[in-house]
Amino acid sequence: MQTQNELFVKMALDAWNIYISRTNKLTESLTDEKLQNEVSSGRNSGVYLLGHLAAVHDGMFPLLGLGDKVYPELENIFIKNPDKSGIPKPSIKQVRENWKTINEKLASHFAKMSADDWFKKHNAVSEEDFKKEPHRNKLNLLMNRTNHLSGHYGQMIFLTTKEE
Repeated sequence: MQTQNELFVKMALDAWNIYISRTNKLTESLTDEKLQNEVSSGRNSGVYLLGHLAAVHDGMFPLLGLGDKVYPELENIFIKNPDKSGIPKPSIKQVRENWKTINEKLASHFAKMSADDWFKKHNAVSEEDFKKEPHRNKLNLLMNRTNHLSGHYGQMIFLTTKEE
């Protein structure tokens, strides 16, 4: 029988995995040309959003104590600067590969984590603050990133309705 913590972790990881799977299916169905389109007039392009998600997920490694970022250069391009900043961006093929690699590595780490690991503090909170706010744990970070992913997934769906 699962403990309550194991159940909570399973629920959070299931939600994460569902949105990773949905986003993979969506982006694999989009041509490079469609991925270059803005999700809505004047908004971010699909490839920028995918790069942004890859960069945010890459940032989870140090936050969760799983090691260094795999592609630290993505932060400046896809988090610190907007889509139309003029900063050179990696190719769509490279962004797709970055996304895949980051999420495969995260999945490998997640599979090794115990339920208790998820209830420990993440690295963006001090020991002192964590004592006062124990909800600022690794599981909460995963849930936050899942919500972030689901929002951008919802934006990228609009790319499926755009004319080429």
